[in-house]
Amino acid sequence: MSMKAPPTLLQLAGQSLLRNEVLAISALEKLPMELFPPLFMEAFTRRCTGIVKAMVQAWPFLCLPLGALMKTRDVVTLQVALDGLDMLLGQQVRPRRWKLQVLDLRNVHLNFWKIWSGNMANACSTEAKSKKKKRPTEQNGPRMGEKQPLTVLVDVCLKQSILDAFLSYLLLWVQERKGLLQLGCRKLKISTVHIQSIRKVLEVLQLDWMQEVQVNCTWQLSTLAAFAPYLGQMRNLLKLLLSHIKVPASISPEEQKQLVVQFTSQLLNLACLQELSLDSVSFLEGHLDQVLRCLRTPLEALSMTDCQLAESDLKHLSQCPSIRQLKHLNLSGVTLTRFSPEPLRVLLERVSDTLKTLDLEDCGIRDSQLTALLPALSRCHQLTTFNYLRNPMSVAVLEKLLCHTIQLGHLSLEMYSTPLEVYGVHGAHYRRRLGQLRDELALIVKPSNHPRTVWFSTIPCPLCGNQALYEPGPNQCRGCSSI
Repeated sequence: MSMKAPPTLLQLAGQSLLRNEVLAISALEKLPMELFPPLFMEAFTRRCTGIVKAMVQAWPFLCLPLGALMKTRDVVTLQVALDGLDMLLGQQVRPRRWKLQVLDLRNVHLNFWKIWSGNMANACSTEAKSKKKKRPTEQNGPRMGEKQPLTVLVDVCLKQSILDAFLSYLLLWVQERKGLLQLGCRKLKISTVHIQSIRKVLEVLQLDWMQEVQVNCTWQLSTLAAFAPYLGQMRNLLKLLLSHIKVPASISPEEQKQLVVQFTSQLLNLACLQELSLDSVSFLEGHLDQVLRCLRTPLEALSMTDCQLAESDLKHLSQCPSIRQLKHLNLSGVTLTRFSPEPLRVLLERVSDTLKTLDLEDCGIRDSQLTALLPALSRCHQLTTFNYLRNPMSVAVLEKLLCHTIQLGHLSLEMYSTPLEVYGVHGAHYRRRLGQLRDELALIVKPSNHPRTVWFSTIPCPLCGNQALYEPGPNQCRGCSSI
C-alpha cells in the first residue's frame, strides 16, 4: 500500500499562514502570484472566509475560475466571493498587480487548478513558463480593456417558474450594483414555459456574452416570438437549439406568418451562428425559406428532426448559401417518401467537400430514391458517420449502397436496419448473401487498416411489434410465442 507523500515546506508554510487570518491578509500584498492559486484552494477548502474575500480582491490573474472549485451551487460560497468583489469595487485606485476582471462561476477552467494542485514547489517551477505562455484562464477568457466593468460569468438553467436560491441571490446582487459590473452567460438552457420568469433573468444578463441557447420544452409560437428580441441581442451566439415549438390550430395563417417573421428577423443579428438545431418545430413547413434567408454566415451543423417539411422547403435548403460549408446534417424523422430525390441529391453534392456526419434515420426513403442519391453520396469523401436506420431497404439496394460507401476512406460508422427480406420465407438465401457481402467488404477494407463499423439493427416483428432480436428459426422472434 503506497504511503501519502509528506507535505512540502511551502505547503506547511501556507497552512501555517492560514491559521493567522490577519497575517495572511497582510501578506497578500507581497505574496508571489504563483502562490495565489494553491493558497486560495487551501483557504477555500478550509472555509477561511475572511482570507478568501481578501484573495478575491487581490487576485493577480484576469480570471478567477471559482466555479471549478464549487461542488454545488452553494449560496454561502457565492456570498463570500461576491463580498470580495464588493471590496474590489470599493477601491478607488487598485494596485497594479490586482488584475481580476472576470469571476467565473461556471464549472470550467479545470486545467487552471490542475496546474497548481500538485504542490507549491511545482507551482514555483511553473512561473518561468508563465512568462512565455499564458495561463489557461488568460487564453480562454475574454479580452477586456482596463476601463471595462468587472464581469461575473455563470451558466443559467431555467427549469421552473421560481428561480433557485443561487441564481436569485446573484441576480439581486447584480441589479443592486447596476453600472458597476456585468453578469455574463455563455450557456442558457430553458425548460420552462413561463416567459415572465425568463424575461426576469434575460433583462439582467449581458446578452452579447451568450454562446449557446437550448430550449428544451414545449413552447407556443407566440412564446418564441416574445423571446426573439432577446435572442437578437445575443450577437456572439454560436449554437441555437429549439425543441417542440407548436402552432395552435386557432391562429390564422396571417398571424402565423407574422409570428414567424418576428422570430426570423432576429436571426439577422446572429453573425456568429454555427449550429442550428430545430426539433419538432411545427412552423417550418412552407416557411423554411424565411429561416434560411435570415442566416448571415455559413453553418457548420444543421439539424431538423421530427419536422414536417414540404418538398419546396428541401429545394430552398439545397440552394441556401449558408450550407456551403456544412459538416453535420441531421434530417432524422423528416418524412421524404413522396419527395423527388433531386433536392436532397443537389444538397449532398453541394456539401460533399465538407460533410462529415449524415443522419437520415426514419425518413421513409424508398429504394428508388436511395438509388438516385448514391452518386452524390459517393462524392462525400469526408464523411465519417452515416445513419440510415429505420428506412425500408431491399438486400439488392443495400448491396449497391455498401459498394458505394466502401469507397469513402474516412467513413468509420454506418448504421442500417436489416432488410425485411432477411426475415421472410426466403430469408436464409438473403442471410447467406449478406454474409458473402460482409466477407467481400472485409477483404476490401482490410488493406487500409482503417477502423470501420457497419451496424445492422433488428426491426420490430411484423406480428407482435417487439423490438427484440429474431431467433434463428424461420419467422420467429423472442417477443412472439407463435406464428
